[in-house]
Amino acid sequence: MSRALIIVDVQNDFCEGGSLAVDGGAAVAGAISEYVDAHHNEFDHIVATQDWHIDPGGHFSETPDFKDSWPAHCVAGTRGADLHPDLDTEYIEAYFRKGQYAAAYSGFEGLLAPEDAVPTGERQAGSAADALEPDGDAVGLDDWLQSHDVEDVVVVGIATDYCVLATSLDAVQAGYSVTVVRSLTAGIAEDLEETVAEMELGGVDVA
Repeated sequence: MSRALIIVDVQNDFCEGGSLAVDGGAAVAGAISEYVDAHHNEFDHIVATQDWHIDPGGHFSETPDFKDSWPAHCVAGTRGADLHPDLDTEYIEAYFRKGQYAAAYSGFEGLLAPEDAVPTGERQAGSAADALEPDGDAVGLDDWLQSHDVEDVVVVGIATDYCVLATSLDAVQAGYSVTVVRSLTAGIAEDLEETVAEMELGGVDVA
């Protein structure tokens, strides 16, 4: 049995100073780095997800309701979509990008980024949008984990009550044993007890 750490959406736009900032996001980026540095030998694989929007339709809005629509964020190839600089990527072996043309909260909607894709760096002038898209035969997160015999996953990242929640519940549905390390997440809502209860009801172990 293999064990994997899934780092969810620790991106500039979801941290302080970003277009959809979550309080404590930058601190979580640093805390995850410290955790990985101390515990990377406890995982067989470490992967990360990224919101990677090209044209997500109604997911973006100039008058967002902050439930189904949001300010523009994590536009593919821009600084806002970059991983936060306090997140150490040394041990991350694969990146899964989601939400290119629609809302996507779960990392299990993500597709494997090309091996030569760089997780940081601003979009170059004149770059074509199709260069930012995944390969046509890109592997999804579930298929990748299965191909690496992963049965046990630990989920951390941003935001507790959206993408971490969705990723952890989808992981349970896909048959994995799932733990969320609450101290390594940052949420949008001030009170996250309902989110924690939903996770636990769905079969997630919240540590």
